[in-house]
Amino acid sequence: MKIGIIECGPVPGVLQAKYVSYPAMFEAQLRPLLPNAAFTTISVVNGEPLPAPDACDAWLIPGSRHGVYDPLPWIEPLKAFIREVARLKRPMAGVCFGHQIIAEALGGKVEKAAIGFRIGMEQYETTLGGNGPRNVTMPAFHQDQIVVQPPNSDVVASTAACTFAALRYRDAPILSVQFHPEFSMDYLADLIDCMGQQAAQPGLSAGAAYDGAGMRWIAAALAGEMMTGLI
Repeated sequence: MKIGIIECGPVPGVLQAKYVSYPAMFEAQLRPLLPNAAFTTISVVNGEPLPAPDACDAWLIPGSRHGVYDPLPWIEPLKAFIREVARLKRPMAGVCFGHQIIAEALGGKVEKAAIGFRIGMEQYETTLGGNGPRNVTMPAFHQDQIVVQPPNSDVVASTAACTFAALRYRDAPILSVQFHPEFSMDYLADLIDCMGQQAAQPGLSAGAAYDGAGMRWIAAALAGEMMTGLI
């Protein structure tokens, strides 16, 4: 199984020596969950061209400091790529920016959140993982969010302030989430230190633990298992 990770933004410069990149974070955590997978990174943010949508068995689009509405030369080609991946019914997962650009490409709309920047541990109500609705705590780091739900999608996680915090699509094997299952507690704490006063978030904390369920959901989506009801 070949998984393509489309890099859309870097780790903050002061943290790159310690954490390298977002594709590296995902690969390190997905390898134990998908031991037969081979990973390749396509860095569109650094000018690498998008491959053919059928070049990999599954695709992952991580986060970015950029917005889906930014006038960057790779944004519209990436939206077209997403639409073709969906048409081919290749498994795809998106995280934060990836969640947002998949939604925009497939008929939704993204704007800056009225609530402002969110960074820290946030509680979400979700139906992912089975056994009915439940609350999970996941790392959050965003100031944009989906404000219009794409057609043919179901909301599978939400908060009072972020209605469309995770979406599962009905006509293609796609799962996307606003939160960051790839963030370790150390990375989140270092990121909050980098953000300074902008990171002051009433009700959010850097210290609450989470059990890694989010990365298991991403792995299942990339393996195409969500279509069989496993997530």
